[in-house]
Amino acid sequence: MTLMSDSKPSDAKPASTPDKEVASTGSARSVLVTVLGELVEPYGQPVRTAALLYVLKGLGYGEHAARQAIARTGSAGLIAADRNGRETQWTLTDKAHRLFTEGELRVFSTDVDTTQWDGRWLVVNVPIPESHRSTRKKLYAALRWAGFGNPTPGVWVTPHVDRAAEAERTIESLGLTANTVSFVGTLAVPGIPENELVRRSWDLEAAEKEYDELLDRFDARTFEPGDELLFAHLQLADALRRMPYMDPRLPEVLLPDWRGLKAARRLRDLRAEWTPTAHAHWRRIAGLG
Repeated sequence: MTLMSDSKPSDAKPASTPDKEVASTGSARSVLVTVLGELVEPYGQPVRTAALLYVLKGLGYGEHAARQAIARTGSAGLIAADRNGRETQWTLTDKAHRLFTEGELRVFSTDVDTTQWDGRWLVVNVPIPESHRSTRKKLYAALRWAGFGNPTPGVWVTPHVDRAAEAERTIESLGLTANTVSFVGTLAVPGIPENELVRRSWDLEAAEKEYDELLDRFDARTFEPGDELLFAHLQLADALRRMPYMDPRLPEVLLPDWRGLKAARRLRDLRAEWTPTAHAHWRRIAGLG
C-alpha cells in the first residue's frame, strides 16, 4: 500500500469516509496536526504529500481542504517542504517537535501526577478590557490549555503550580505583565471552599459527558485492522488532544466520585493499545522502512 507520488498513489485507494458515528469533527488543519503528532513525529522521517492526503481523505476531508490544510500548516512553520522530482516531502520543524513534546506530556503522559498534591494553588489575576477581545481569546485559550480555570472575571487558578512559567510566557507575549498579579498558596478564610472553587472554575460535567460519548464511540465497538483502526486511532487521539481545554487533570482529592478520571484513563489506554497496529498500517501507507 505504499504511496508513490503526490497526486496518484500507485496501489492505494482511501477507504470510504468513516461513518458519522466516528467521523472527525475538527477542521482539516487541526486534524492534520494530530496526524503529524501521532504518525510523523515518532519516526523522524519526511512524509510525502500523498500519504498525508490519503489519511485526511480517509478521515472525511476533500482533497482541496486537505491540500489547503497542508499548505497552511507549512505557512505556520510546523512543516517544511522539500521537492524531490514530482514528489513533495514534508519534514517537521523544531517548532513542531516542541509542540508535540509538550502535547504528549500534557495529554497522554502518566507523569501528570493526580494522586499527590500539596494543597497549593497558583492564582493569576489578569484584567483585560472587554474591548480587547482578540487578546482575551488568546489568553483564555492558552490558560485553559495550561490547566487553569476561571472562577471569577479576571482570576485564573490551577493546582499545577509548576506551570507558572508557562503562564508567564503567555502573559508576557500578550503584553499583559504590567497589570497582572500572581501568587502561590493554599486557600484561606474568608473565601469559598475548594469544592466550590473547582465547580466554578471548570465545567467537569461537560467533560464527563464528552468522555462518556468517546467511550461509546470507541470502546463499545471493535475496529478492523487496516484503514478502519488507523482512522479510529487518529479520531480518538484528536479528541483526547482537545480534552485539556475541558479537563485539567486535577488532583484526585479534588474530584470525589468523578467518573471522568476512570473514563480518561480507559481512553488513553485504548489509544496506546491501538498504536502498534495503527502504526504498522501507517508505515505501509507512507512507505517507511
